[in-house]
Amino acid sequence: MKKLLILIVAGALFLHFYPQPKVEAWYQEQKALVMEVFSKGTDTKVRLKAEKIYNDLQPQFYSFSPDELSYLQEITADREAIKAFYEDYCQNQQDNPKLHPSNLTKVCKTVYNYEAFL
Repeated sequence: MKKLLILIVAGALFLHFYPQPKVEAWYQEQKALVMEVFSKGTDTKVRLKAEKIYNDLQPQFYSFSPDELSYLQEITADREAIKAFYEDYCQNQQDNPKLHPSNLTKVCKTVYNYEAFL
């Protein structure tokens, strides 16, 4: 056990004084991956159910075309897709080629109501 500890300390000292770019890049990737997995696994915040936005927009479906409705189903498939859509098109106020501007406004207003749960 003592020899293993000495080996670990020696390796750490070597990497500290003689950094290796490939090893450092690999370490940062692995660290980010582990942090992401732990973050998702230990998340205790109240989160938005993806279908809630779709259900809230149902009374306004008469103004959506069939293509827009299928795109809306893609958007509301999961929370990450909703969050990406909101950041791209609502917060940055970009035009969406798949949604009419008035329908985009409706979707953004609905998502804005649940922004804290994203």
